Amino acid sequence: MPSRYRVASIIVLLAAWSGLLIFPACRPAPTEAEMKAMIEIRDVETKWVSKEYRAWPPKLVLVPSISFRVKNLSDKPLTYVNFNAIFKFKDDQENLGDCFLAAIRRTPVPPGGMSPVILLVSNFGVEGKTLASFENNPMWKPVIIKLFAQNRGSDHILLGTYPCSKTIDFTEPAPAETGPGEKKSNQ
Repeated sequence: MPSRYRVASIIVLLAAWSGLLIFPACRPAPTEAEMKAMIEIRDVETKWVSKEYRAWPPKLVLVPSISFRVKNLSDKPLTYVNFNAIFKFKDDQENLGDCFLAAIRRTPVPPGGMSPVILLVSNFGVEGKTLASFENNPMWKPVIIKLFAQNRGSDHILLGTYPCSKTIDFTEPAPAETGPGEKKSNQ
């Protein structure tokens, strides 16, 4: 009988010891000050991109977007950082759209290093018929983008507020020379 108790106690001891090896990696979530000291947002670019385009019947939906890179200011590799962008018209209280992205995952950003470009695109935008129709579209108003980050279970921490430029990253295809059902003439 004593050998069974010995085996059981060894198993319990090994389980407790392995738990000590695993759980030190579970550090507490960073505070807002720690998070802002760990990362710096660089190379910010805002623009409008096409979400949907249809030549006939004409329809073009443009959505605001933000792209950026992250510089790791800490002395440890940066992993498991999620970003959330909230897009809203400048004077409105309600959100136009949002985008959540688990951006920095398996490939850590080394200390002092920069991440690849991260792109967040709103899920909602403004509808028009063509690019030219946006020039006088009353719904195409100034948009602000609030950028948040989250790391290791922290709260969403506001990193900055950015105005969305009126730059449109979309080119309409050239119109077809013939209409539907028409044939080209050989002249």
